[in-house]
Amino acid sequence: MDKEKIIQIFRDAGALLDGHFILTSGAHSPQYFQCAQVLQYPRYAEELCGVIADHYRDAAIETVAAPAVGGILVAHEVARALNARCIFAEREAGAMRFRRGFGLRVNERVLVVEDVVTTGGSLQEVVTLCRQLKADVCGVGFLVDRSGGISFSVPHFSLLQMAVEKYSPDQCPLCREGKRPPVKPGSRYLSEKDAAGT
Repeated sequence: MDKEKIIQIFRDAGALLDGHFILTSGAHSPQYFQCAQVLQYPRYAEELCGVIADHYRDAAIETVAAPAVGGILVAHEVARALNARCIFAEREAGAMRFRRGFGLRVNERVLVVEDVVTTGGSLQEVVTLCRQLKADVCGVGFLVDRSGGISFSVPHFSLLQMAVEKYSPDQCPLCREGKRPPVKPGSRYLSEKDAAGT
C-alpha cells in the first residue's frame, strides 16, 4: 500500500487532523493522528493492520501484545490476520502491567504493536515487560511513525512515516498567533466549530 493511499484513508476517516494540538510529549503541533477515528471502521482496520501482519507473516508469531488503549484494536486486527492471540498491557501505579489474567510463556514468540509512535515510550515499556516474562520479542509494528527515526532493539515496521512539525509551548507560533487554543485530542478533540463557540 503506497503512502498516498494510506494518507487518504486517514483523511477520509477524519483521523489526520489539522489544527493546534498538544502531543503526548507536551510539544505543540499543527497536525495530529487520531488513529481511533480510522480504526472505528473495520474495513480500514483490516486493511491497514493487515499490512503489519503481512510484514511479520513468516515470523511464527504466537501472540500480539500492545499498550492500552491505542494499541488494542491494532493488536486485535494483526493477531486475527496472523491467527495469533491478542493481549494488552495497562498502566498500573505508573508502570505497564499485564492484567485480566494475561501472561506469556517462556520463549513465546511475541509481536508488540501500537497505533502511533512519537516517543516510543509505551511501546518500549511493553517490549521490556514481555522480556521480563522471558518471552521472545520478534519485532514491533505500528501504523504511524512520527518519531523522526526511533530505533528499537528488535526489527520494527510502520506503514507510514511522517515528520512531526512540533514546537515547545514557549516557542509555538500557533500560540503566538492566538487564533485557536491548543487541544489534547487524545482525550478530547474540539472541532473548529466547537473552538469557535458556535
